[in-house]
Amino acid sequence: MPNRLAHETSPYLLQHADNPVDWWPWSEEAFEEARRSDRPLLLSVGYSSCHWCHVMAHESFEDEATADFLNAHFVNVKVDREERPDVDAVYMEAVQAATGQGGWPMTVFLTPEAEPFYFGTYFPPAPRHGMPSFRQVLEGVRSAWTDRRDEVAEVAGKIVRDLAGRDISYGGTEAPGEQELAQALLGLTREYDPQRGGFGGAPKFPPSMVIEFLLRHHARTGAEGALQMAQDTCERMARGGIYDQLGGGFARYSVDRDWVVPHFEKMLYDNALLCRVYAHLWRATGSDLARRVALETADFMVRELRTEQGGFASALDADSDDGTGRHVEGAYYVWTPGQLREALGDDDAELAARYFGVTEEGTFEEGASVLQLPQRDEVFEAGRVASVRQRLLERRASRPAPGRDDKVVAAWNGLAIAALAETGAYFDRPDLVEAAVGAADLLVRVHFDDQARLTRTSKDGRAGANAGVLEDYGDVAEGFLALASVTGEGVWLDFAGFLLDHVLARFVDEESGALYDTAADAERLIRRPQDPTDNAVPSGWSAAAGALLGYAAHTGSEPHRRAAERALGVVKALGPRVPRFIGWGLAVAEALLDGPREVAVVGPSLSDEATKTLHRTALLGTAPGAVVAVGAAESDEFPLLADRPLQQGAPAAYVCRNFTCDAPTTDPERLREALSS
Repeated sequence: MPNRLAHETSPYLLQHADNPVDWWPWSEEAFEEARRSDRPLLLSVGYSSCHWCHVMAHESFEDEATADFLNAHFVNVKVDREERPDVDAVYMEAVQAATGQGGWPMTVFLTPEAEPFYFGTYFPPAPRHGMPSFRQVLEGVRSAWTDRRDEVAEVAGKIVRDLAGRDISYGGTEAPGEQELAQALLGLTREYDPQRGGFGGAPKFPPSMVIEFLLRHHARTGAEGALQMAQDTCERMARGGIYDQLGGGFARYSVDRDWVVPHFEKMLYDNALLCRVYAHLWRATGSDLARRVALETADFMVRELRTEQGGFASALDADSDDGTGRHVEGAYYVWTPGQLREALGDDDAELAARYFGVTEEGTFEEGASVLQLPQRDEVFEAGRVASVRQRLLERRASRPAPGRDDKVVAAWNGLAIAALAETGAYFDRPDLVEAAVGAADLLVRVHFDDQARLTRTSKDGRAGANAGVLEDYGDVAEGFLALASVTGEGVWLDFAGFLLDHVLARFVDEESGALYDTAADAERLIRRPQDPTDNAVPSGWSAAAGALLGYAAHTGSEPHRRAAERALGVVKALGPRVPRFIGWGLAVAEALLDGPREVAVVGPSLSDEATKTLHRTALLGTAPGAVVAVGAAESDEFPLLADRPLQQGAPAAYVCRNFTCDAPTTDPERLREALSS
């Protein structure tokens, strides 16, 4: 009999709908049942493309005896961390504080008042590697709940008090200046891996937001070292196994320092952020590799993640059927020399093995290799390589594909909208801009309510039940601002304004200027989550600061600019100390130091060729965080177009910053200089 998850919209929860465990979704009803039956709650948090979540589900949650024990002694609650980042954040903070580490699956035992008292991550079905079995953990928790209830209550109360005392002291409301950004660059230089690119050791994550900071810092200051770190890291990643050399797009991270063996899941947010980074790298350097990777990553997102409704799905799984019925990580992506020969014949297989670094011993498991582009002196014939790549892609398409998490997450779609809009504009790919508009339309249609409050997720065009969090408001506003600059449609600026008004009203602490991850009127958890650090995605805090700053540049709104400046106080505190974990915050601080610049392009119409040339030139300017408005003279589409006439009947561009404007120009070359100096 299916449990209570059968009617959820989360693919992760639906994966557990047929478990013998009597799962509840996170709900007040689950806590009422725990109080009524005097049982503790088991909170299990994961996500659909998480390898060890699948392992624990198969070993424990699909096991009848384990399920019987869970159903008898616990109220069991399943949470998709991507759907409820607030619930995940609050309990992950407790796990990390108590154990020094965290991860997924996350396993937490709660009192009926939602207070945590015991936790961990993955637990095996039998004791191993010093870990107790899941059954031993369950029996220990049940025994404590039954026989030592006072002790449990004391532990739970202490944990909640400790969490409440962990409020962020973030150094005031003053934005960082030259000194802090220079210190951040120095800190990154110390952690940089000059042999391999990237920062730190294994596992290595793509540092997309840090690269954005490095590109902006170079644009503003001319610092060659910043550009070199960005370029070299992007090249190493693009040549490594973390990048899909056949189909485009990036895997989640590399398990080694050399970018060779990835953790194979492909997330929308990584690909959106990296697509934009490579497009910006091309904008700064003209690199052919950056152009290719930006376009291949954009095409991957549209081809493999776009849903029927026009939004973008969250992820592709790491695991897939290896052809024998076993679900194996990386099975879809890796190749043996024998598989190359089957697909290509002997001669082309030999060429493919040299070109992609496939060896007899392999770079992955069981003699298989992850495809890379090793640095070689050998020159390969382009036509033959293209033919080999195409045939391998066709052969790969006949393999069982990894599962897809079709959940549409508002924040990550905001990141995809920004990336696709800009990539489409830079490389004359109107189809990519149309894909960005389609996703934005879906967000407005399905994720907005009548007061422009956001819903976090949807699936199959149906809105989920969970309220948007700060990153949803910040990232969707960022996407809409990029779309406004690219399309010349002021409605996207208006929608961004609606979202940012909610940020000012519902997420900002009036007294300190600090930002909370959940709205003031959101469900009350044991603490109100608040995390300014940028990890896999921009924090809600950084995302909101960036969007507030961009909107203020477009509109001249002083409250939005002041909120952005106050929010950047956290970057002043953290940037010099932990620059790797506040990359987007540093990038926004670069925009603030540069102005950011406000560009208005006016012409007789958007289809006029000279107007289009000026508009494209404006979009290709490297000035950090510059905003662009384009429209007909005297148009009321954007505030920046007001009182901007044509110059002697010709299209013109106006560039302003910090309340000072250059003379209008009709010359694209002069505009280019004005946006790169």
